[in-house]
Amino acid sequence: MVGSIVRNKSSSLRLPIFYKTTPASRRILARRMKAELSINGETRAVEADADTPLLWVLRDHLGMTGTKFGCGIGQCGACTVHFDGAATRSCLLPLASAVGAKITTIEGLSPDSGHPLQRAWLEINVAQCGYCQAGMLMAAAALLREHPQPTDDQIDAAMTNICRCGTYHRVRAAIHRAVASMAKPA
Repeated sequence: MVGSIVRNKSSSLRLPIFYKTTPASRRILARRMKAELSINGETRAVEADADTPLLWVLRDHLGMTGTKFGCGIGQCGACTVHFDGAATRSCLLPLASAVGAKITTIEGLSPDSGHPLQRAWLEINVAQCGYCQAGMLMAAAALLREHPQPTDDQIDAAMTNICRCGTYHRVRAAIHRAVASMAKPA
């Protein structure tokens, strides 16, 4: 049953069943695995429970703390990474499902923070508290890969991350600025 989905009785939210188990039962049900993951173009070895969310593999096992924990149920987007190029909530992705995929984290977006989105984020001063911004940047980068000249409607549809500070208008402006900077000849 580990990894199955159950409906939370108090809301319409669907939660993985491991939220309903006790820590002791998770230890009994868990299966350890050794895995090699392709992260930011490098092969990284890790040993963890097969159902450990990728978020915790990145943060706790590999020390890559740029990807943030927000809600743990895939709603907020603070944990967004690229999974084979697609923006993916890493808090919902078990380690066993990550094997063989190409994973990019905020640390791999640009080695020197020179990605056009990162520069635009700084120029427009998008971040307020900044907690959600790594996930926002990763979602925006995936959007630009799919739609190099996104419309406002495409931005709104792709940027489903939650920002408690309400910087959504600055996020949209930064995406447009990054697009403009990528269109200029170097």
